[in-house]
Amino acid sequence: MGDDLRIRRVVTHELQWTMPDLGRDETGFNPVYQPGAQARNTGYVITIETDAGITGEYAWSQGGKGVSSTQVAMVARYLIGRNALDRELIWNDLKRALRKNDRFGISPIDIALWDIAGKRFGAPIHALLGTYRRRLPAYASTYFGDENGGLDSPQAFAEFAVRCREMGYPAFKIHGWSGGNIAREVATVLATRAAVGPEMDLMLDPACEYQTFAEALKVGRACDEANYLWYEDPYRDGGVSAFAHRKLRQLIRTPLLLGEHVRGLEAHVDQIVADGTDFVRADPDYDGGITGVMKIAHAAEGFGLDCEIHASGPAQRHCMAAIRNTNYYELALIAPGLDPKSRHYRVYADGYADDLDSIDSDGCLTVPDGPGLGVTLDWDWIRSRQTGSAVFE
Repeated sequence: MGDDLRIRRVVTHELQWTMPDLGRDETGFNPVYQPGAQARNTGYVITIETDAGITGEYAWSQGGKGVSSTQVAMVARYLIGRNALDRELIWNDLKRALRKNDRFGISPIDIALWDIAGKRFGAPIHALLGTYRRRLPAYASTYFGDENGGLDSPQAFAEFAVRCREMGYPAFKIHGWSGGNIAREVATVLATRAAVGPEMDLMLDPACEYQTFAEALKVGRACDEANYLWYEDPYRDGGVSAFAHRKLRQLIRTPLLLGEHVRGLEAHVDQIVADGTDFVRADPDYDGGITGVMKIAHAAEGFGLDCEIHASGPAQRHCMAAIRNTNYYELALIAPGLDPKSRHYRVYADGYADDLDSIDSDGCLTVPDGPGLGVTLDWDWIRSRQTGSAVFE
């Protein structure tokens, strides 16, 4: 391979697959266990080819995926002829170009460029960033509560938490129900703590479901009673009001975790400065790729706060491996008897997976150590499910 890393072609691939026994709750938005259902999912893969023969690849399938693909198309031709190692220049140019949008499109481009760099230098991305750890403590992060015989009661959540603890997970996070049954939310918070005992870290993520300040406060005080590690995104504001969360912080002891729904470095820093959060959330798929996450993590470090990485994936693992001020890898999303990502989303060919049983006996996962992202895409699987593509050159 030569050293000419000028970008010559960008391709995005759309694919679809189904997940059995996974449906939606009454809102139509939250994924839940539903026997007999067939959830249709859409994902995307980006490839960035260089004149040196090195290709950066990245697959993504979580929230904002269609928006990301659209924004990649908006800026892809800007990339042609650029040096793939000029990530900081490219990142800032795209940040300006997408200033009227949420900038989701920066993320897959940036991650694919990091993949190129790792392949060029024969090193995993975490080594290029500066490795801090190679084993990642994980928490089990549930699907949303259902009404279908899965996570359908406080006791069901409590029993699943015990199962995860016995598997080796040091921590467990609850996504509750939509519909505003605050008494059931409170009961779940308390029952889960009673079941697992004092040693396991517990977290709660209402995912912006609660309707009023009073509801958020009631559940927050239950988290206080049950000694939860954090309380995440309770409000219908979408997790963006620093003032509202500052008020809640004044009335409960449980630390808040915010940041999943604000975009980029400056908005995260503003939330910190305004006393709107205790833990800082960042996501390479949402916050400008690996470059964006590392900026947020280092900003949080400067304030003495921890930065918790959202969701699962190889990019998330490389980021966490290079960040000191972080605690847990989110193994998401899981439920008893249902792990549809492991059975039906096999985009990687080399055994990489984020399954319920992916942890070791200490509740940890490893970081891919091959060049770049360190994972190999299963192109046979992808092409058999491909529904479209776009080429930019």
